[in-house]
Amino acid sequence: MLKKIFRQISKLGNEENFLHFTESVEVIISKILSLAMILVIIVSVCDLLVFLTKELLNYPQTLLRDTLFAIFGLFLNVLIALEILENITAYLKKHVIQVELVIVTSLIAVSRKIIILDLEKKTAADLIGLAIAIFALSISYLIVRYTNKEKD
Repeated sequence: MLKKIFRQISKLGNEENFLHFTESVEVIISKILSLAMILVIIVSVCDLLVFLTKELLNYPQTLLRDTLFAIFGLFLNVLIALEILENITAYLKKHVIQVELVIVTSLIAVSRKIIILDLEKKTAADLIGLAIAIFALSISYLIVRYTNKEKD
């Protein structure tokens, strides 16, 4: 058994074999991440449904007033997880990380943070930081989008 492992390792000395090996490892890891992300999405949707059901059954009159931001946060968690899964599957299809998808996912994550933000607990520096993040991501998205349109 050890001889077989050492033989496989010695074959990796060839650059072409080594590159093939690393690509195979990348694909396997991407598939594992995809399965893990699917599990995260299913758990997130179940969490959202349980939370929504509890809130509807226990406090139907104050649902929109008190827990609306928590519900929005849970919805956006699911959307972010879906975007991450899209990033992984796009990588599996093209073996290239698509920067535009990553920026969109980041924009959704920062937007989620802003939507569920409790203004009473945040400082001006926190708000300025979020504003700068949104501005930088938006400019990045425009640049990438414009560049991609020129290529097509």
